[in-house]
Amino acid sequence: MTNLPPMSSTGFLRWVWRQLTSMKTALVLLFLLAVASVPGSVYPQRGVDPIKVRDFITKSPTWGPILDRLGFFEVYSSPWFSAVYLLLFLSLIGCVIPRVGVHFRAMRSAPPAVPRMLERLAGSREVTPTASAEEVIGAVAGALRKARWRVVSGPADSPTWVAAEKGYLRETGNLVFHVSLLFVLSAIAIGGLFGWKGNVIVREGSGFSNTVTQYDAWGGGRYTNAQDIPPFSFTLDKFTVDFERGIAQRGAPRAFEAEMSYKVDPTAPVERRLVEVNEPLSISGAKVFLVGHGYAPLITVTDKTGKVVFDDAVPFLPQDGSFTSTGVVKILDSTPQLGIQALFLPTAALDDVLGPHSTFPGPDDPALFMSAWKGDLGLNTGKPQSVYRLVTDKMTKIGLEQLRPGTSWKLPDGSGTVTFSGYKRWASFQIAYDPGKEIALIFVALAIVGLTMSLFIRRRRVWVKVVERDGVTVIQLAGIMRASTFEDKDIGALAEDLDFVEQALQVAGVARGIEKEQS
Repeated sequence: MTNLPPMSSTGFLRWVWRQLTSMKTALVLLFLLAVASVPGSVYPQRGVDPIKVRDFITKSPTWGPILDRLGFFEVYSSPWFSAVYLLLFLSLIGCVIPRVGVHFRAMRSAPPAVPRMLERLAGSREVTPTASAEEVIGAVAGALRKARWRVVSGPADSPTWVAAEKGYLRETGNLVFHVSLLFVLSAIAIGGLFGWKGNVIVREGSGFSNTVTQYDAWGGGRYTNAQDIPPFSFTLDKFTVDFERGIAQRGAPRAFEAEMSYKVDPTAPVERRLVEVNEPLSISGAKVFLVGHGYAPLITVTDKTGKVVFDDAVPFLPQDGSFTSTGVVKILDSTPQLGIQALFLPTAALDDVLGPHSTFPGPDDPALFMSAWKGDLGLNTGKPQSVYRLVTDKMTKIGLEQLRPGTSWKLPDGSGTVTFSGYKRWASFQIAYDPGKEIALIFVALAIVGLTMSLFIRRRRVWVKVVERDGVTVIQLAGIMRASTFEDKDIGALAEDLDFVEQALQVAGVARGIEKEQS
């Protein structure tokens, strides 16, 4: 066994850099990045929906805290995801940047000189000249240059051969693709560090001001200052929904339209805009996307003295395609505290198998099924609660009732009265600011162009040489093509290149047809 000398610190760092910047390592890191992204789509993320994260941890007291410590609820800002991301970025830089210099030098260099034995190349052929070697070489070189080949001939004093090359844009496209990928990764990083996004539910006739406290869920980048977000505001004036009523696609959505009025800042004039699913509102660099909708039943609650303790439209969350929706009302001002769990059905139906449910998403026959509770709502413990969940551990059920619009329910124990007045619609919006999206769009387009070039442009070389053999002068033609995924097409394209050269010789009147072809 050979004893190798010890590796110096510099040598070790050089070895690590070579391993990191190899294409094999880049592919492994790309695969790891894809795998590391999976938990972000499987588990709720704190930056998108902190309520779901808290509910998940509460329901999974064993695995929830462990996953939280490992960063599974903040995947894209976790140390392990950032480490893979940065290593991939460095690996791509080390792979791509040196290749740019090599390719630039190769494009400026002359095509390689003609090989000594052209007849050994596949598809080579020989043509009989009818003019001098200088005229043959001049005709070939001129035709190839006109066809945008890079051409060199020699020797200088009495040229007897031509070497031509074409298809360098194939490698250029490959480099454009990889360099664009670097910029796309940079743009994603910029968006993640300096961007922000949030979700909010807005009822018809209600407004929203762009402050963190008004969001249902908000998340900003590491270098985003929540105090510096633009002070725009908007109001949902009217929300229109249309569903298919035909038999084939009954209940399928046909149109969602939000008529909105907005202000760029508190002193700006009011502007109006119709927002649809694929047509967001652009305001102060942010985009307001319409992402969902539902119903908000109008509920009024009075206590046993007749005093109104609750009067508002409560957003209910759809549970299926027919908009069977659930919601909760919490009344803190009554004594004792009251809680209502309710089921809103736009088109109500009731049977022994499914129980109360909706048969159509439109409000053809709305109804509200509710259960009332009294006791301690548990809101004074300092522990956060979801507004869509009623904690009944310290409460007693009063009763069940079904209400139609305009009807009331007097609670059985005399605690008060619940009135179902009607309903409003609500729409949910995702508001996002991503400073890197324009950069990403540009370089994604360039990456597609580069990938197309690398797939469909063929790199090939053609040589023409005038030789004398056994007292006879012949013109040898040959070429090669770099292997690709289009092998059969490449062989045909090489034959077309040689046919072009031969035809150019015949058109110039310096050669006759094929004398011999070798395979």
